[in-house]
Amino acid sequence: METYYQQYGVLVALLIAGAGLVVVAFTAARVIAPRRPSPGKFTTYECGIDPVGEGWSHTQIRYYIYAFLFVIFDVESVFLFPWATAFLRFGMQSVVEMIIFVAILAIGLLYAYRKKVLQWA
Repeated sequence: METYYQQYGVLVALLIAGAGLVVVAFTAARVIAPRRPSPGKFTTYECGIDPVGEGWSHTQIRYYIYAFLFVIFDVESVFLFPWATAFLRFGMQSVVEMIIFVAILAIGLLYAYRKKVLQWA
């Protein structure tokens, strides 16, 4: 029974050590970091050009949806490449499953196209 609780002791010791490391890191950053605020540090930086207007601007939701669709189809390629290198070993069932997977993604792409999400401007 003693070894059972000793295993939890190791876990607790690791949690305490991890929390201590975080506290030490944040404390060191607060002590070491220079703090010299100036008006120039609070201006918007635009590639060396003087900022024009406000620093805040609204972005259309369309761009986020476009990026989200890119991520979805990028993940598709992550699944397709390893499968393509070894699909002969898996047999016909894996080919059918991959066809279903690609068909579901194609339906999603068709839906996005019909909703005119893919039109940039």
